[in-house]
Amino acid sequence: MKKLVASLLLSVCAFTGLAQAGVIDDAVKRGTLRVGMDPTYMPFEMTNKRGEIIGFEVDLLKAMTKAMGVKLELVSTSYDGIIPALLTDKFDMIGSGMTLTQERNLRINFSEPFIVVGQTLLIRKELADKVKSYKDLNSADYRITSKIGTTGEMVAKKLIAQAKYSGFDNEQEAVMDVVNGKADAFIYDAPYNVVAVSKAGAGKLVFLDEPFTFEPLAFGLKKGDYDSINWINNWLHQIREDGTYDRIHAKWFKSTNWLKEME
Repeated sequence: MKKLVASLLLSVCAFTGLAQAGVIDDAVKRGTLRVGMDPTYMPFEMTNKRGEIIGFEVDLLKAMTKAMGVKLELVSTSYDGIIPALLTDKFDMIGSGMTLTQERNLRINFSEPFIVVGQTLLIRKELADKVKSYKDLNSADYRITSKIGTTGEMVAKKLIAQAKYSGFDNEQEAVMDVVNGKADAFIYDAPYNVVAVSKAGAGKLVFLDEPFTFEPLAFGLKKGDYDSINWINNWLHQIREDGTYDRIHAKWFKSTNWLKEME
């Protein structure tokens, strides 16, 4: 009996040790944190004219890896395949402007949100007198678009289900579909649309800037990695109190100087 108890205790200890291992610990040992990202979401993650990936979330991740004492490795991944890529160990975590939804939360775990956004509309200028909210678009008379795999697409199919929908692999193609008159409205997160209306709108778009959804964005990790989530959440609390978060936020949301890097 004593041998059996001792064996069970050893098994429990071994299991506990395995359960406590996480991607943050692995990254510290390896010296690199690998983050999956689709760099097409202004101003969170995007590719500048020199081919570098920059943005609000990129700067947050740089601050995170600096606190960890490791290098940041960004792994470009298509958004519609980003969760499967995480689950098959293509990278350590998702940092790609991902909304924490209950559906996604069934598949992966999330950190606490680092920002809250909401869906907004870019509509054809000719529709400004007819379309005042997403409800006005809920008709077979309208054609709407967004990016495949995003909450913009989910919202379009759920709340504007009567309209004709077509999705695109990236945001810019979807916006240009509206600019060129092939679609009537583009549904997407407010921070992206506020930039896109001036950068890509060519005077042909109207921005309905009142968000009609509540969407917390967070970092995504594989299920069960509670030690890593604990570390990230504590780090988020720290940077909100020491001024780091406000400094990074102001750079990307209170200034448009970064647009020069995209031209």
